[in-house]
Amino acid sequence: MTFTDDKLRGCLRVALGSTVGMLIAKITDSQMGVFFTVYPMLLLGMVPVFNRFVVLQFIGSSVLTSLEVMLLPGLLGHWPPVYTLVVFMLFLWRFYLMAKGPLMLFGASGCVSLSIMLHFASYPQFHLADMAASNIAASCLSVAVAALLYALLPNREPPVARALPEKSDNVLRHQALLGAIVATLSFVVFQMVDLVDSLSAQVATVLVLFPMSYAGAVVSGRARCIGTLLGCSAGLLFQLVLYDHYHNLLLLGLAFWICAMVFARLHAREAMPGIGFAGLTTVGILFGQYVSPEHDLVFSALYRMSSMTIAILVTLCCVYLVHKLLNLFPSTRHQIL
Repeated sequence: MTFTDDKLRGCLRVALGSTVGMLIAKITDSQMGVFFTVYPMLLLGMVPVFNRFVVLQFIGSSVLTSLEVMLLPGLLGHWPPVYTLVVFMLFLWRFYLMAKGPLMLFGASGCVSLSIMLHFASYPQFHLADMAASNIAASCLSVAVAALLYALLPNREPPVARALPEKSDNVLRHQALLGAIVATLSFVVFQMVDLVDSLSAQVATVLVLFPMSYAGAVVSGRARCIGTLLGCSAGLLFQLVLYDHYHNLLLLGLAFWICAMVFARLHAREAMPGIGFAGLTTVGILFGQYVSPEHDLVFSALYRMSSMTIAILVTLCCVYLVHKLLNLFPSTRHQIL
């Protein structure tokens, strides 16, 4: 794909926005640095335009998800079956919005943040109020940074919006149920097993569902595996370069910006989100959540290479089985993989 001047501006927006978010997370010592680093990537790298409708979706999703996570564990945490059913309904609604199209950003960002916060909410060291506040603050910061970067680095040509494909009710039901069932299974597994350090794997189980079809999930899973491997390798390389100076914010910010710029350029050259965006989110999670003055990212990077690959393979098996199951019923049949 041709790398135009507007694509370069887009790469600069993604790299600068996520770097600003990462540095603010480190300065404020946020417990949820992943939000500050990854949200600008979602907003600046996944959305072709930036307008009021996009802002309302992004902020509205953040506020609603924060309220849900503040209430659900306390109200239903001691009733696991009911808790799981409510989580399934929340995922089902969001995947249905994604399948419909116009509110896809609302559904997608809600699925990611809901999955992350529900995962961390089961550990006593993470406080619900702090997570909710970080989620909303990161969303508002991402919007403010995006608005500033679009003002400083505007597109020279108006972006072309992609036409939304028409879908039958059967396809909508199939896609919504497929995503919700597998996302809920992921939620159950991460609630039952102590995997507090497996954020990349947990997020990957949700992101591979975004194509909302088995064939799309396979392509997405393969790209995610390659992108994660490249992202972890890039993180390890810069860890070696920085050595024991990773606590220096200026050097850390420069290293992260270079990584983000490389993967943003790869993402810009792809027709659909793939290896480049997977690498972006990988370095975002590594630098945003796991690098601190007390901890480097060597163990985190090596651990993520294996855990994420296993998580994606298991998720794809679940997607295949659920896809086949839904095709047994006429009301949810979607024969095209």
